[in-house]
Amino acid sequence: MSINTKNAADPSVTETTNEDDDTSDHVSVDSQLLPVRHSGGDLFICDVADAVLKDLIPQMEHPFYSLSKKPETSIRKYEHNGNWIQITPSVKGLATIYDKDILIYCISQLMEKLKRNERVSQRIRITAYDLLIFTNRGSSGRDYDALCEAIDRLSGTRITTNIQTGDEEQRDSFALIDSSSIRRKNGLDGRLLWMEIKLSDWVFNAIRSQEVLTLHPDYFRLRKPLERRIYELARKHCGKQPSWQISLGTLLKKSGSQSPEKRFRQMVKHLARYDHLPDYHVTFDEDADKINFFRRDESKKHTYQPSNEEKLPQLSSRTLEEAREIAPGYDIYSIEQDWRHYWEQSGKQPIRDPDKAFLGFCRSRYKQHQASRAGAKKGEASLFDQGA
Repeated sequence: MSINTKNAADPSVTETTNEDDDTSDHVSVDSQLLPVRHSGGDLFICDVADAVLKDLIPQMEHPFYSLSKKPETSIRKYEHNGNWIQITPSVKGLATIYDKDILIYCISQLMEKLKRNERVSQRIRITAYDLLIFTNRGSSGRDYDALCEAIDRLSGTRITTNIQTGDEEQRDSFALIDSSSIRRKNGLDGRLLWMEIKLSDWVFNAIRSQEVLTLHPDYFRLRKPLERRIYELARKHCGKQPSWQISLGTLLKKSGSQSPEKRFRQMVKHLARYDHLPDYHVTFDEDADKINFFRRDESKKHTYQPSNEEKLPQLSSRTLEEAREIAPGYDIYSIEQDWRHYWEQSGKQPIRDPDKAFLGFCRSRYKQHQASRAGAKKGEASLFDQGA
């Protein structure tokens, strides 16, 4: 198979791949994901420390963003279950799913402030370098220019809809961001220092109503636009349920993909074959023409069987909640998997209180992360405009 390996920040990345060359059976799951471009705690560097990736639920449900590498300038209209949405792009094209990274970054910061009972505003100032690190992008001049282009598309894309946000129903037209301001060093050819964005009333109302869901950090490692879109839909509809099933035709409609159904089916088969979607195990039922999503943590609970039949018991829900408080911003299920793997590799020594041992493991992991990030911040202090 010919795999698209372009930077996820590159708006030219296409939603399609060459399925005809898919002959290898030895490609690893990790090879289907972009590399982690920044190590340690860099993923969480932003104005609010340890902001967890957040996305608006209405954006997950409806196809607001383009999945194409080419600028889309035609008007789209979708109807499903009584809701309709019309999307009108600007002359620069429809906002892409990679442009959406800017909103995810803003939403994540605001939700972290709300969690701490701090005041939030529709107007947000972003340090460009922080955003690039947070979204697993490069930090070259091309990446900074791509941010400016993304803001133009987000500002120019207008949405007319009857989607409900909070306790209101909107039937008017709005943009994803109302206005923006960009500061560069030494004129237009200089380094981009910061951007200031004013979120639209619609986006801000949804944030204040906490109509958001947490995303897996590997969301930013997904190579293809369609993979990101399918992950969003699985996160929205499967959520914390053990599984979710959807027909291929309905998934095509909800995704907003412009690919023919035959081509779309090939791309879904590719996703199921390599099974690299974060949070969810994906299977494709060819006879029923349906896609099944299963929560990976549920799979771990039911399939974890050491070879000698010794195993650690399932952790209590109370322990998992306490772990989230100990290590805020972390994927607790991923830490649990690391803990179980460590126990196996260390000879499966008897543990008197597994829940207590796991919490100790979380504390140690979090302290290591904090120490690593503190060291990174000292070394990179000159890259940040603290006065912005």
